Amino acid sequence: MRVTEVMQTSLRTIRGTELVGEAVALLAESHVSGLPVIDEHGRLVGVISNSDILEKLAESQEPEAREAVFEQTQVRDIMTPRPQTIHPDATVRDAAQRMLYLEVHRLFVEQEGRLVGVVSTTDLVRALAATRV
Repeated sequence: MRVTEVMQTSLRTIRGTELVGEAVALLAESHVSGLPVIDEHGRLVGVISNSDILEKLAESQEPEAREAVFEQTQVRDIMTPRPQTIHPDATVRDAAQRMLYLEVHRLFVEQEGRLVGVVSTTDLVRALAATRV
């Protein structure tokens, strides 16, 4: 089975210049734990996840400082740069091994330098369960 068969192709993206508050709204609306961050040319430059946001919020003790994270902090300031990618023709097994080895929950799928999807641990479990039924 190939990544292209299990990946999600309906992606919500965010630009690094957007505020963290917008990222939180998109994460909640999309029911995902991470968003690909793109530059002005549509190239993948990072990922912002729930963990990135929680880590930044944990640094702030005062309510005003936490509110500033949402209203004044740009996504690029707290995103994880250079997210892990995989080719759509890679096997699901390769994707699973990479996720385990790299300790990540998702791999962005790129083809010819273009973002075409994302495969998550949930997608892999779903695919495995479907093959056993």
